[in-house]
Amino acid sequence: MTTTRYETGLARLAEIDGAAGQKVITALADVAPDLGRYVIEFGFGDIYSRPGLDLKTRELITVGALAALGHAQPQLAVHIHAALNVGCTKGEIVEAIIQMSLYAGFPAALNAMFTAKTVFQELNL
Repeated sequence: MTTTRYETGLARLAEIDGAAGQKVITALADVAPDLGRYVIEFGFGDIYSRPGLDLKTRELITVGALAALGHAQPQLAVHIHAALNVGCTKGEIVEAIIQMSLYAGFPAALNAMFTAKTVFQELNL
């Protein structure tokens, strides 16, 4: 039996994000189910399932990229949770955000750090 990109993506999403990722997909179901399917198939079925980087590294990169955007706090919060879920430490996440400040600027870094702080407080870290 062949596994589809969607099945591969769902399995990877559950491994990385647990229930948080599925909440995003479920929230899209009534307005844009195709967007949810694209996220699962392409994002998690294709990109997150590639060889070459472990999930911890992929999540640190994702946290850095979302932090650099400076305006993606809901997605950043989900991926900070995911980073912790796949083995990143609070310190590693903080360092990734500080590193990004050099390239994206202090406003983006401050937005990201306050998002991280909120996630850490929610988890009592």
